Amino acid sequence: MTLQLAPPRKVPGRRTAPSRRMARFDLKGVPYLLVSPYYLLFAVFGVFPLGYTLWVSLHDWELAGDTKFTGLANYGELITDESFWNAVVNTLGMFVVATVPQIVLALLLANALNKRLRGRLLLRLGVLLPLVTSVVAVAVVFSQLYSRDYGLFNWILSWFGVDPITWQNEKWSSWIAISTMIDWRWTGYNAIILLAAMQTIPRDLYEAAAIDGATARTQFWRITVPMLRPTIVFVVFISTIGGLTLFAEPVMFEGNPMMTGGTTGQYQTVAMFIVKSAFRDFEMGYAAAAAWLLFVLILLGTMINYWFTRRIGGAK
Repeated sequence: MTLQLAPPRKVPGRRTAPSRRMARFDLKGVPYLLVSPYYLLFAVFGVFPLGYTLWVSLHDWELAGDTKFTGLANYGELITDESFWNAVVNTLGMFVVATVPQIVLALLLANALNKRLRGRLLLRLGVLLPLVTSVVAVAVVFSQLYSRDYGLFNWILSWFGVDPITWQNEKWSSWIAISTMIDWRWTGYNAIILLAAMQTIPRDLYEAAAIDGATARTQFWRITVPMLRPTIVFVVFISTIGGLTLFAEPVMFEGNPMMTGGTTGQYQTVAMFIVKSAFRDFEMGYAAAAAWLLFVLILLGTMINYWFTRRIGGAK
């Protein structure tokens, strides 16, 4: 007579070793697996181009031909290049002229759109229309508006006895013309971001302030602006990056592919200088060095603006 042993009974709630490993992987490994595509794409299209551009900047690297390692020679030559510093001044000048009014107007526009208005939805959609307009179309329209002989702005200035201005010939006039193009396109975009942040502010704060006798202006500066500080910092960040990498508007304003930014480089930006060095002069190493200096300039500009906006948001 043979005895058959019954199979071991499974204790409810008790896991085997493989199931415990899978549970641990599901808890600790799956989150990294889910976010890994972003980091892989960032490594391929972000980190690798930065590293390769740095490597190219250390060489005398032409678009076609031999390469020669030169160390920091490109950076030394670039620092003493008057054309590069002219492009830096133009970029910073147009950045200030365009960005400061843009953020102020966006803040005021967002505050107006946050009120109880008729057709509020249509107004909010309307401020985004310039964003979906082609840059080429915007440049063509504004080039006509700033035309010397038949432009609308010169016609308006003629009412006050001002002679026709050739807007492309001087630094200050070309900066103003290009800055208005930028502001027309991006003010509504920033206003919508600020409006979305305004709608998260509790209404109880405004009601309490109104009971205490605070005016609408006081509520705006004492409640709205401090509560919007993180969003204002974000808007300043993206505006800084966009302003310091300015390219499409001045190129379209120039109207030709030479990338010179006018006859004397009066509105050539650093991005235009980089493209000209790489694809007009075929000096890839020199252009790569300029790109890295632009990267450093963006970092410095972002840190300065972050410090400045934090002080404004925390002011009492």
